[in-house]
Amino acid sequence: QVQLVESGGGLVQAGGSLRLSCAASGGTFSSYALGWFRQAPGKERERVAAIRWSGSTSYIESVKGRFTISRDNAKNTVYLQMNSLKPEDTAVYYCAADSSYDRLVRGFGSWGQGTQVTVSS
Repeated sequence: QVQLVESGGGLVQAGGSLRLSCAASGGTFSSYALGWFRQAPGKERERVAAIRWSGSTSYIESVKGRFTISRDNAKNTVYLQMNSLKPEDTAVYYCAADSSYDRLVRGFGSWGQGTQVTVSS
């Protein structure tokens, strides 16, 4: 089973940028589907972005054009570049991995511990 550790969260002003990283260990990283999810206080968890082993990506509508998910298989790391941040992006962000893209997008697989992103207005 793969272990995941997120980093890169913090406090940023609206309009700013952050890059989240998620380092993986164990498993065969290059074959995994990877995703970033977030959960804000009082709200349900939502999938922000996902990337297949092939490199194809998907995003929720609210982050399209602002966020970019990418992976570096040589470093066993998945990234989430977040630009033009808005206060409504404030949440705990989690990365996840699964050998099945379908399971990943349903919230299964291995999860990191999360990293807090706070966007001030």
